[in-house]
Amino acid sequence: MAMSAQEIEDLLRETFPEAKISITDLAGDGNHYAAEVIDESFRGKNRVQQQRAVYAALKGRMDGPAGELHALALTTKAPD
Repeated sequence: MAMSAQEIEDLLRETFPEAKISITDLAGDGNHYAAEVIDESFRGKNRVQQQRAVYAALKGRMDGPAGELHALALTTKAPD
């Protein structure tokens, strides 16, 4: 079952309540998204650590072939 952009944002908001989050449906199919997450908690963390935090916030929705979210192009950073 596909996820909506709002469902993705809602999951991310639980972990990153003050973040600037933008979600784009890349293919219009509810399966291929791009997400940009800008949050102060990323300051001092490398990109891998930042992205792991985002994937953890998705609570397994991308896990395995039966995952609700098929593909997520992810951009993370601390605010300027």
